[in-house]
Amino acid sequence: MATPAAGSLRTPEEAVARIAYLSSDVVISVQPSLSGASAYSSKLTELSSSNIKGTLSHQTPEVQTVRQNADPLLSVYQPARSGKVVSVTTTSSTLISSIPHLYKLINYPVVIHVSMQPAQYPDYSEITSIRQTGLILLQSESTQEAQDMAVAAHALALKSGKAVIHFFAASQQSEVPVEDSTLLERVLDRAAARGFHDSTVDSANLYADDGVRAQTLQVGELTPTAPLSGIATPVAGDVTSNGSSGSSVASTAGDSTQASSATPASSVDLPVTSRDVTSEDIFRHINNIFAVIKQVTGREYNVFEYTGPQYAEHALFVFGSTTHLFRDVLKKAPSGEYDKVGVVSARLYRPWFGTQLPTSIPKSVTKIAVLEQIHRQTTRWGPLFLDLLTCLRTGPSVQGAPSVVAHKLGYINAETASQAFRGVVQNLRSESSVQNLSVGLENGPETTASKPEQPGVETAYMKILDQLFGDRLHVANSLDRPNAGISANIAASPEYGYGSLLARIEKRKALVEKVEKLAKSSDFATPESTELLSKWLLVAEDETKSAEAAEELIQQLEKDGSAVAKGLLEDKSLFRKESPWLIGSDAWAYDLGNSGVHHVVASGKNINMLVIDSTPYSQRAADDASRRKKDIGLYAMNFGNAYVASVAVYSSYTQVLHAMLEADKFDGPSVVLAYLPYNKEDDSALTVMQETKKAVDIGYWPLYRYDPFGEEKGGINFTLESERIKKELKDFLSRENHLTQLVKRNPAFAANLAHSYGKEVRQQQKRNAKDAFAKLLDGLSGPPLTILWASDGGNAENLAKRLGRRGKARGLKTLAMSMEDYPIEDLNNEENIVLITSTAGQGEFPMNGRNFWEAVKGSTDLDLAAVNFSVFGLGDSHYWPRKQDKIYYNKPAKDLDKRMREIGGKPLVDCGLGDDQDPDGFQTGYSEWEPKLWQALGVDNVDGLPDEPPPITNEDIKLASNFLRGTIEEGLADESTGAISASDMQLTKFHGTYMQDDRDLRDERKAQGLEPAYSFMIRCRLPGGVATPKQWIQMDDISDEFGNHTMKLTTRQTFQFHGVVKRDLKNTMRAINKALMTTIAACGDVNRNVMCSSLPQQSAFHDQVQAVAKRISDHLLPSTTAYHEIWLQDENDKKVQVAGDAVVDHEPLYGPTYLPRKFKITIAVPPHNDTDVYAHDIGLIAIKGEDGQLAGFNVLIGGGMGVTHNNKKTYPRTGSAIGFATPDQIHLICEKVMLVQRDHGDRKDRKHARLKYTVDDMGVEVYKGKVEELLGWKLEPSCDFHFDSNIDTFGWQKDENGKNHFTFFIENGRIEDTPEFQMKTGLREIAGVHKGEFRLTGNQHLILSNVNDEDLPQIKDLMAKYKLDNYAFTGLRLSSSACVAFPTCGLAMAESERYLPVLISKVEDVLEEHGLRHDSVVMRMTGCPNGCARPWLAEIAFVGKAFGAYNMYLGGGYHGQRLNKLYRSSIKEDEILAIVRPLFKRYALEREEGERFGDFCIRIGIIKPTTEGKTFHDDVAEEDAEDE
Repeated sequence: MATPAAGSLRTPEEAVARIAYLSSDVVISVQPSLSGASAYSSKLTELSSSNIKGTLSHQTPEVQTVRQNADPLLSVYQPARSGKVVSVTTTSSTLISSIPHLYKLINYPVVIHVSMQPAQYPDYSEITSIRQTGLILLQSESTQEAQDMAVAAHALALKSGKAVIHFFAASQQSEVPVEDSTLLERVLDRAAARGFHDSTVDSANLYADDGVRAQTLQVGELTPTAPLSGIATPVAGDVTSNGSSGSSVASTAGDSTQASSATPASSVDLPVTSRDVTSEDIFRHINNIFAVIKQVTGREYNVFEYTGPQYAEHALFVFGSTTHLFRDVLKKAPSGEYDKVGVVSARLYRPWFGTQLPTSIPKSVTKIAVLEQIHRQTTRWGPLFLDLLTCLRTGPSVQGAPSVVAHKLGYINAETASQAFRGVVQNLRSESSVQNLSVGLENGPETTASKPEQPGVETAYMKILDQLFGDRLHVANSLDRPNAGISANIAASPEYGYGSLLARIEKRKALVEKVEKLAKSSDFATPESTELLSKWLLVAEDETKSAEAAEELIQQLEKDGSAVAKGLLEDKSLFRKESPWLIGSDAWAYDLGNSGVHHVVASGKNINMLVIDSTPYSQRAADDASRRKKDIGLYAMNFGNAYVASVAVYSSYTQVLHAMLEADKFDGPSVVLAYLPYNKEDDSALTVMQETKKAVDIGYWPLYRYDPFGEEKGGINFTLESERIKKELKDFLSRENHLTQLVKRNPAFAANLAHSYGKEVRQQQKRNAKDAFAKLLDGLSGPPLTILWASDGGNAENLAKRLGRRGKARGLKTLAMSMEDYPIEDLNNEENIVLITSTAGQGEFPMNGRNFWEAVKGSTDLDLAAVNFSVFGLGDSHYWPRKQDKIYYNKPAKDLDKRMREIGGKPLVDCGLGDDQDPDGFQTGYSEWEPKLWQALGVDNVDGLPDEPPPITNEDIKLASNFLRGTIEEGLADESTGAISASDMQLTKFHGTYMQDDRDLRDERKAQGLEPAYSFMIRCRLPGGVATPKQWIQMDDISDEFGNHTMKLTTRQTFQFHGVVKRDLKNTMRAINKALMTTIAACGDVNRNVMCSSLPQQSAFHDQVQAVAKRISDHLLPSTTAYHEIWLQDENDKKVQVAGDAVVDHEPLYGPTYLPRKFKITIAVPPHNDTDVYAHDIGLIAIKGEDGQLAGFNVLIGGGMGVTHNNKKTYPRTGSAIGFATPDQIHLICEKVMLVQRDHGDRKDRKHARLKYTVDDMGVEVYKGKVEELLGWKLEPSCDFHFDSNIDTFGWQKDENGKNHFTFFIENGRIEDTPEFQMKTGLREIAGVHKGEFRLTGNQHLILSNVNDEDLPQIKDLMAKYKLDNYAFTGLRLSSSACVAFPTCGLAMAESERYLPVLISKVEDVLEEHGLRHDSVVMRMTGCPNGCARPWLAEIAFVGKAFGAYNMYLGGGYHGQRLNKLYRSSIKEDEILAIVRPLFKRYALEREEGERFGDFCIRIGIIKPTTEGKTFHDDVAEEDAEDE
């Protein structure tokens, strides 16, 4: 097909979409699915993304996308009632289900464009089915006609004030130019549109049809003119006008004749009245519109259109998609063949102007063939046949009127049209014409049926149902259930499923009665059959026992072979007590009275319903009362006979399991409301999870379970399992559903409350805070200075607050606050304002400044002529190293300065820019900018300025903490917040816990006026990563009772819990200690968890090394009793001593300020470097003696991973060897190395405080000498060793003692249950029978250790049951690891754990293609440069730079012995894939025998090797591009 010319349109849908967009304020785009575009979508998207303005309002129309199965016409009400001109683009398949809504839309100027389906052979019965709704129906066939009739439809809707359906066949496609703008200008009634814009309708009126009438003005007895403002006044005055009163008459091009003949009411004393628009008005309007179209384009249209001779005797009235084919046949026919035959069609199908038909066709016509394209004709005579019969064969004109012959119009094409035409004409020419003669193929060409499909993301709930109920599960409306003679759409509907379930219940009841009789008969071949039937009857209603009995019974009946046995086997599936389910969507929530919900609940039958709600919280339709869903849960609970649960699989998997099991056991109707929000059906699990968390946290989707008979069973009726609205919902229940009654009386209440409350509170908070502070400043003299900040990491905030303090000292009335807290309407009234902003992401404002920037950028009301301002920005000129990205450097500050000048602001001083690359960082630029500011304000020469107190550092906090006590106890007791103080945040790290907040929820909670969703991460101290099965179960319990139902196996070989709220902190700590573990010193400036190789092949040797790790850990444990006092006191406030020996309040090793920074020790056992021994402050390499026993350790010092992006003073470092020591000496050597760091480490600059910098500053030999000086003896020379890997070995292995070990693949260390993989449940079951131990690995995996041969079958069965025996993944995936990053890590700049699996999946096809599936390539990802997953040692690494952007590093050593180097900076996924895919291909083709990927990258020159930490930033592949 030829490429269309510029500005041309190829399909009718494109032409229609363009007209709809230009002629509307709102376009409702109906799509088969949110991820599947319709034929209109591409054009609508193109127009919308280009910000093309509409013709009527000269504003950019809004395009709303709605799923076809989500009752799309509901979306029309709200904008139409708000005075918006609305159009809909859809297909004919939506019409029948929308009939209940159409009557409400009749008197609104709404245009519904309908593409007839199936495209090749449309079924026009869907049009005839709505012919009596009162809507205007216009039809077209070709692309050109569709364009013109779309224009006519919009013009007619505006003129008449009534809804128009424009239906068209898409089969005749031809390229046409875009519409003539002159046509739109002339034909669209702007006056009527303005009147409609000024009108709003109260949806809460008493009238089912909104009380709206399409009316027109009439002056005296004159001919009526245009409609009243485009919309009529409702019966009870429900229209409120903001503009014209509607008393004026709208004059338009099409009505020029009538308008000119009317005398204005102002000059003649004639009464002006309004009346309803009649069909005569519509007839006049459409003819005037057709006249304008002809004047502008030359194309002629009429209500009835006739083609043929004026003396014709026969005519074909065609109602279908092939009128143009018959007209072509007629035109091309040889002279004499069809000289007396014509073709007629109706351009305007409704209103039906039958009286005009005789004047549209020759009077000589004696017979008319009616051809109706209706696939399934349910009556003998078609609708159009009856229309013609009524207008031609009744009344005074019946004498001499033509006779009407009905025909069924099947599928015809260009090749068969002539034959079909001939057949119809022959039938007409026959003396006795055959009625209902079929023409063309009855079924038409085969098309791919649009079978309904369950969105991929929704399969999560189906998988859970399958897992829970297995063969017992019966989904009545399942998509794959055979239903003879029933369409897939009907069979999948819940209403159909409900009916089939009722039938199935009756069928099973009949089976039981039949079995009761047969159990007493002798009709079976063997007596065993009657015995088993009797046994089955005893357990027929028991889910478990009936299933067991059914298996045995079915086998017996198959053996029996008698006639009665065969009869029973026909219903063998009914022998099991099934779990009957209906699956529905949130569409049920719009009209509960007519939906399956009402029928199921009201019936009282034992039927379970799963209703999946997919509306994302962030796109909830709270403003749209028509689209507002009823609360199905409250509706069902009010019946008092139904089990109801509200669940969300991406919030609490366990709760979903409980709810479904309880629903199954409940004897009566059950409704499980399941939340699964998505914008598109192919949304990632991450997107769905983030939306779910927002909805549950904010209270939009509460999690609860309700059993109306719970108390009778000894429990409770209502269990609420989400925190956010616990009190509110309990109050609601205790008030006997008072709120429900209120909502029923005023449906706008609930949505308005949810939608506006948070926003209004937030605005009021801003106002109150600023006003209160202003009062405090009133007593001060001196000019005012407002300082606003937008801060990402805290630097801009601290700078702003410091500037405020300095301003006060100079006599200024200063107010410092974040931009998000500032009422933007006060900006015009400021005298002096300073704006300080850092740079986030890709040159973006920080989150707490974005709303302020958007308001300033987009406002037309701001006039800063009287405002003095200055801007200071914080950025990093090397953060985006590529030359084309230099624009992002300090972009927020530059943009803000420019905009402030544009709106009249007077700069106090030029915009200041702080650069992290300057010698003193941003302070270099700031120190130049601040004095200029004081000078401009006239306060630069002020005497007696007080000295500023130095900033509080971590060293100050530690020193003042009284050995790590601080005010932690008081902070835990404060119930007013979920947080603790900033200083206590630093101290709790020493106790093993970090305060975090859920960053997925941060913005939403801020918008609601709530504090962040604070919670705590708790990390255990577990030397060597060894735990007993009992401890595993205890950790599992803790994660469920106090955490977020998951456990994290960390890269430090220990357990980590997330989501622990403050009130549960003590109980969690106690539970961990009861498990004989501890959390003290798992974090903080102390020696942290001591790691040790997992070593499954050498258990005896592992025991020796593990013992050393435990000894080192215990030896370096802090001695403070604060841990026990805060966390482990009993009810009588007496100290209890668990998992530690702390007895005194001093620190003999650490002192009151502990270490300068964190300190990490690990042990590796060659040849496996699975703990990354080079990456730690102390690395110990175990050396095996000639006797096979542990001889001692090589000692490495100075390893470390933490880096700051673009700060070349920071770098990762691999450890340096200083000698060898025996096992009995090693804990003392670790102590002395730590003490030298304690005394010589940098305590002024935490970025320079790690041991690696101390070693480089002092030199390895000097540092070693100080260690030996403290020891009193010298270290021996290092021993030889060899590493060949730093990854884990998966699968089963047997050690030297005959014990078995299995290494599980735990992707990124996350232990959780999902619908696809019940890992957590499976590992718990294994722990329940396991007699050995669990070993956590440094690569975030898990080893099931010391399994006896006799226990293997049971263990293997459980592993197979839960798919835990699967490690058949690519070598790349098996060798990957990632840190937690979003949503809990406060330092994360980008995703890591949640994204790395997705990225790997996108490159695995290349690995497969080039034979690299089983090749191990070490890939690691972190969300920031702090290096928790040790990315700097990986062969390929991605380190988060900004959201969605990563630095890429190549060339790390496969054994963990060599650092990698920067290859590309700040690249996103498309760039990553463009680099990685060809690189892997090249590796497959060019590598040498045994060559590892990192070595390969260096050999071929892609990257240069990093020889030591200090050269990490040298010779990078992508040098920072300086401006020329």
